[in-house]
Order: sequence, then C-alpha cells, then structure tokens
Amino acid sequence: MIEHRFQCPCCGETISMVLDTSEGEQSYVEDCEVCCRPILIRYEVDSESGEDLLLSFSAEPS
Repeated sequence: MIEHRFQCPCCGETISMVLDTSEGEQSYVEDCEVCCRPILIRYEVDSESGEDLLLSFSAEPS
C-alpha cells in the first residue's frame, strides 16, 4: 500500500489516497474527500519493476 497525493479532477484540491498495489491493476470509483464528487481511479503496477505505477484520475461522468 502506498499513499499518493494528487489534484481532484473535479474541484482542483490536493487530496491523498492510499492505493493497494498488491493486486497489480485496479479500477474503481471513490468520492473526493473535499467536494464529495466521484473520481474514477485507475492504476497498474509495472510488472517488470514491481514498483512503478501508471496512474489515472478522472471525473466520473454523471
């Protein structure tokens, strides 16, 4: 598990989320802790290094 800080794609505030990297690739929706709007979170762990993350955060369409 790692903590990652990023800007919410909805409100622009910097927020922090803990990502569980043990599963390799994940995609899920989580609400922003500031504006409460849903954020689509996608990430995968680089299979070769086991450490590098490919991250994507986007506003969930309503």
